[in-house]
Amino acid sequence: MANDDFAVRAIGTYIPSARLDNGARIERFEYSPDALRDKIGVMQTARKAAEEETSDMCVRAYEHLSEKLGEALDPESLDLIVVVTQHPDGFGLPHTSAILHGKLGLPKTCFAFDISLGCSGYVSALATVKGHLIATGGKRALLFTADPYSKSLSEDDKNTAMIFGDAATVTLIEPGADWQIGAFDSGTDGSAHHALERDADGVLRMNGRAVFNFCALNVPKSVKATLEKNGLEKDEVDAFVFHPGSKYIVDTIAARVKIDPPKTLHCATYGNTISSSIPLVLADLDATSAPNVFVSGFGVGLGWASCVLKPGKD
Repeated sequence: MANDDFAVRAIGTYIPSARLDNGARIERFEYSPDALRDKIGVMQTARKAAEEETSDMCVRAYEHLSEKLGEALDPESLDLIVVVTQHPDGFGLPHTSAILHGKLGLPKTCFAFDISLGCSGYVSALATVKGHLIATGGKRALLFTADPYSKSLSEDDKNTAMIFGDAATVTLIEPGADWQIGAFDSGTDGSAHHALERDADGVLRMNGRAVFNFCALNVPKSVKATLEKNGLEKDEVDAFVFHPGSKYIVDTIAARVKIDPPKTLHCATYGNTISSSIPLVLADLDATSAPNVFVSGFGVGLGWASCVLKPGKD
């Protein structure tokens, strides 16, 4: 029988040091300090360097993971790398994971592919990576996230410029006892895909109200379904990690699920980093203090994906 106890072993991260200060531009965008703090919840947004490519950001996250794990990372033992991005290197051909594979000097036996998903990308990719390893008999994979929205942002668009930031992460997935990848709930409402898209000039446009309505309606239902599939009650969850579309979205979901909202967003100093948002939070948690973690990503598509990371079976 195929091994299915794949788990999150460790996470490496990279957040560019450059920041744009939202407080310095709220007057131009006609926002109040209270609205910035309580509705958006992002005080600064991270921006990559102009010459920095998506694969370069992934390399930086890999370097951080290597610092954490040392020889235990062992790139020669990797069977798979996956890059979640909708802002690939160049014009998207070849796939960014292949470029990254070459930059890292990985073995030819390590397969590489991209996943074109946004806010739900990390959670969905956990299922994809786990399924691929089970199907192929693989043992170890690296799941990268890097979606630098600055490639398509207009800094003059108040609906997007003060929300999105650039970052990258990499997650080592292998059989293990801690933070095993549990059961999933996911879905898509493609009829609403225009709510978050690039226009004809390649500039990101967002209908914030439509995105909010989608999240407020579907994510609380997904919380209930995911907990049921994993045999957990709400009070058995040690940490709820919701994709930070905005503080207003997260607060609304928390209220409907009847849990305490965060006082501030984890991403307040670097912004909504799309598929990197959830692993950036997980990187600051550990399976000892938070053995059961609920994760849910939702947005562009419009779609959602939720699951629970939980202790392995004794």
